[in-house]
Amino acid sequence: MTFCIITHVAHGFQNGAYFAYSPYVREMNIWSKYVDKVILVAPLNLKDKTAIDIGYNHQNIEFRKVASYHFLSLKSTFQTLFKLPQIVFEIYKAMKQSDHIHLRCPGNMGLLGCLVQILFPGKPKTAKYAGNWDVKAKQPLSYRLQKWLLSNTFLTKNMQVLVYGEWENSTKNIKPFFTASYFEKDKVEVGPRTLEGKIAFVFVGTLSNGKQPLYAIELVEQLYKKGYDVQLTIFGEGIERKEIENYIVSHSLENIVFLKGNQSQETIKQAYLENHFVVLPSLSEGWPKVVAEGMFWGCLPIASKVSCVPNMLENGNRGLLLELKLEHDVNKIESILKDNKLYQEKVNNAIHWSRHYTLDVFETEIKQLLQS
Repeated sequence: MTFCIITHVAHGFQNGAYFAYSPYVREMNIWSKYVDKVILVAPLNLKDKTAIDIGYNHQNIEFRKVASYHFLSLKSTFQTLFKLPQIVFEIYKAMKQSDHIHLRCPGNMGLLGCLVQILFPGKPKTAKYAGNWDVKAKQPLSYRLQKWLLSNTFLTKNMQVLVYGEWENSTKNIKPFFTASYFEKDKVEVGPRTLEGKIAFVFVGTLSNGKQPLYAIELVEQLYKKGYDVQLTIFGEGIERKEIENYIVSHSLENIVFLKGNQSQETIKQAYLENHFVVLPSLSEGWPKVVAEGMFWGCLPIASKVSCVPNMLENGNRGLLLELKLEHDVNKIESILKDNKLYQEKVNNAIHWSRHYTLDVFETEIKQLLQS
């Protein structure tokens, strides 16, 4: 089987192998285990491999380099108009030469893939929509257009669309799905963390407005002002790094907030094992892996009510749901800091639920999708 991947994820080439953002590549390595050849259509603009990048395992990858594009300014819009014909042509060729078409959405490449796949109604297809599928969510026009195209069973035929969570009034081709980070063999007993002494929080994600790392800092800062012995460790990089550094200095938080940058999966796993809470006050998510990973290792999630997060946390039985109102959220966190028994109950509930979603189960589901 020749398997075609259409993605906006930036790639690089080093030491004879293609690499990209590790959570995406880990998943695609599972898909590619069951195919003979991979045709990969994506931008190739990464220079150096970092701690959060890994390589593909497949030995037969044909890379079709395309330009990245966006419509964020008048200049970029004009540039995009010249790029689009070549990008569309490369996508069309790749789809024509493939036995199975796989789209990664939402994204600019995913949008073009949603349009071009209409020309191949007979070919089996899958799409992974990694964003928020909630129709009520405020999202860019391109995201809403991708949702509409993927749900339209007249235009989009022979397609299974994998989405996070279960949503009412979905078309028959929409399949509730999940993602995973760990195998069954990774399960080990997690020792209890009591709420005595220093209370440790961790944030894992891009340092951007969408993930709201500054709000995570404000939560811990307010708890500190109330007399709690707390600390926050932040993993990730992004455009808000300088702003965060300035905030830490100007508010004299150097002794309780620590920036660690991008780190390996093993380092992040160790952080989940050593911290009490993982904080994700994000404005938009699909299936937040940091929440599921934290739960797997007994690090209780404190997360905003976006996408399928309320279902993941069982409306608060497996964690704390943020309202994104500072005083209210601080009081909610404070209430559990005073109740170690409730904290342990939530942690145990989180561990029990998250360990159903292993890579073993995920791989079985992927294999069935490719063979159906």
